Amino acid sequence: MGETIRIQVEGGEMSAYVARPAAAKAPAVVVLQEIFGVNAVMRDITDGLAEQGFLAICPDLFWRIEPGVDITDGTEAEWKKAFALMNAFDAGAGVKDIAATIARIRSDPGCNGRVGAVGFCLGGQLAWLTATRTDADAAVSYYGVGIEGLLDEGANLRKPVMLHVAEADGFVPPPAQAAIREGLAGQPLATIHTYPGRDHAFARVGGEHYHAADAALAGERSLAFLRAHLGSA
Repeated sequence: MGETIRIQVEGGEMSAYVARPAAAKAPAVVVLQEIFGVNAVMRDITDGLAEQGFLAICPDLFWRIEPGVDITDGTEAEWKKAFALMNAFDAGAGVKDIAATIARIRSDPGCNGRVGAVGFCLGGQLAWLTATRTDADAAVSYYGVGIEGLLDEGANLRKPVMLHVAEADGFVPPPAQAAIREGLAGQPLATIHTYPGRDHAFARVGGEHYHAADAALAGERSLAFLRAHLGSA
C-alpha cells in the first residue's frame, strides 16, 4: 500500500514510509517508531491511518545509527539490538529529523497543511518532544518512556498533546507516572488517559502485552483527537 520517499535532513538523507489516503488532500500524521525500527508493526499503523483518511508517514529515525532497521520483539537477539539502538539514539537529532519530516509532508500536494504526530515507546517520548519543539499541530504519545525527565519541556507546549499511560508499565513505573500527572496538572493542552492493569506496548498487535479492547479504546481516542485538531479530508 505504501511507498518509500527520501527526505533531506541535517547531515544527510533519510528514508520514510508513506501511505496515502483515498482523498486528494488530507491532514498528515507522522508515525514515530518503537525501538524496532520501521518494521511491519509501524508500517501497518501507517497504512491504518491512511485508511482512516490521513496522509501518513513513518521516518527511519535510526538512520544515523543504522539505516533500514526492521526487527521484531520476537527474539532475545532482536531485543538486545533494539536496546542498543535506543541507547545510541540522539533524541535531539531525532527531533530535528522529525521537524524535517513535518516540513516535507506539509509541502506534499496531498497534504492540507495540518500535520500531527503519533508515537509509541521511544516514539512516545519523541511525540512529547515533537509537541514541545516543533510546529506540529497535535501529538499523541503511547506509553512514552522518559517523559518524567522532560517535563520542563512543557513550558514550550503550544499545541495539544494526548498521552496514553499504561498503569502497569514496567518502563514507566508508578513514581514516573505520578510525576507526569503532577507536572501536567492544570495544563489545558495536555490530556492524559491511564489504562488500569495494562503493561508497556499494550497496543502493539502481536506483542506479549497486547490488549485488544484497550488498544481499540486508545485508538478511538487518538483518532478523535487527531480529527479534532487536524481536521479531515
